[in-house]
Amino acid sequence: MSSLPHPYYPLDAKVVGYEPNQTPVLELLVSAGGACTVLLGVTFALTGYVRPTLRMADRIAIMWFVLSGTLHCFFEGYFMVHHDHMASAQDLFGQLWKEYALSDSRYMTSDTLVLCMETITVLLWGPLCFVVAYLTATRHSLRHPIQVIVCMSHLYGDTLYYATSLFDDYVHGRPYSRPEPYYFWLYYFLMNFIWIVVPAYYLYASISTISAALERQQGKEKTK
Repeated sequence: MSSLPHPYYPLDAKVVGYEPNQTPVLELLVSAGGACTVLLGVTFALTGYVRPTLRMADRIAIMWFVLSGTLHCFFEGYFMVHHDHMASAQDLFGQLWKEYALSDSRYMTSDTLVLCMETITVLLWGPLCFVVAYLTATRHSLRHPIQVIVCMSHLYGDTLYYATSLFDDYVHGRPYSRPEPYYFWLYYFLMNFIWIVVPAYYLYASISTISAALERQQGKEKTK
């Protein structure tokens, strides 16, 4: 057990080797936000340079899937590799995870469901996000079928993530988030809800595109 009391809920959670973050929260958030901004800016500029005729909507889609793929493969990949000694980490990713874990302590306890879900995300859904970005940039016909799979994975994963945590809280009386509303609504709810809203939009767009293509094909067959 840790020699220092930890700030995570439930208070009896087994957080081994806890050490408080050495970097202020605001500095951590600015660093993370700045890195994401640079990534999006470089992606936007690169798509404009390599594919100048690409529609703006497609360039935005590429930015989204590159951002998702990067977070999945590298940030969540960090958790997959270091999950058993996260509580003492003092590097940027480690401190960010420790801050986020104030809204979900399962990331500090190597929770089985969270670890398995994140491992699948890192090894499968993250790389497929980059595949969708590439297929979008090249206007490949497989873009929408693969995009449907990736978006469905995000919707399913987020729903399962929400459901298991809330079930333990309201049914078993075992909350994983600190009681301050800031942690629950901003970290736990809002940061994850983005990966429901945006994938739902792209899922709808892909289904609509595939459906329209099938209708055109059927129309051509009827005229023959």
